[in-house]
Amino acid sequence: MATKVAVVTGSNKGIGFAIVRGLCKRFDGDVYLTSRDLNRGQNAVAELNKEGLRPKYHQLDITDPKSIEKFRDYLKENYGGIDILVNNAAIAFKVNAPDPIAVQAEQTLFVNYYSVLSTCEILFPILRNGARVINISSSCGHLSKIKSEKLRNRLKDPNLTIEGLSSMMQEYIDAAKQGTHAGDWGNSCYVVSKVAVTALTMVQQRMLADRDIKVNAVHPGYVDTDMTSHKGVLTIDEGAVAPLYIALDAPDSVKGQYVWKDKRIISWEGKLVDKD
Repeated sequence: MATKVAVVTGSNKGIGFAIVRGLCKRFDGDVYLTSRDLNRGQNAVAELNKEGLRPKYHQLDITDPKSIEKFRDYLKENYGGIDILVNNAAIAFKVNAPDPIAVQAEQTLFVNYYSVLSTCEILFPILRNGARVINISSSCGHLSKIKSEKLRNRLKDPNLTIEGLSSMMQEYIDAAKQGTHAGDWGNSCYVVSKVAVTALTMVQQRMLADRDIKVNAVHPGYVDTDMTSHKGVLTIDEGAVAPLYIALDAPDSVKGQYVWKDKRIISWEGKLVDKD
């Protein structure tokens, strides 16, 4: 029987690192810590080795299709498929970043949406039956964060396709370049990117309806990481709780859902009560 395998993107630090730690403790198979930077990744593996944990390592830059394809070929040759895929890699500009919104929008959507999509398109064909995909979203990824009702209706349309979603994200980037984005989309490109990730989750689950694969979006909580400028109130291990639950413990009936930090399934389209 083939060895099971779990993959966590962008996992040399922060929530991704904690998810690898949790998987190493409980997952019955090999766990891959991945990172864009080889040295940082290997250092992260060494840290977990000190805890008696044995993650595997592979370099992976989700912004480079050739890097993803190289990793796919490696996994296919050595394992035959993937059992758990955690799409964690992401970026966020700081509040006081000097970059113009046009640059922030294009770069944030490139990494947080288009590169996640590319990763999925390349790796999904080798997902095994029974596989679980966890797309790390955010409280910012709730549909209510988008100002325009028209846009919200398009995003939650049950007939929305990946092509249509990608087209909407390009509309946002174009609007940001023209300075006309705020009225409809709001002022945060991070919000738009994470709403896109949650919407992508719903579309992907519909596309995989005829296979035994579960795709869910997870808000890990406001975690003390570099991304939050260490203002988060949760530890990275607390931030890994909900992703690990969806990866390892959630019933098979949980699919195409927006899951909160405390493991609750939240209505993506309904009123958002919790703020973090």
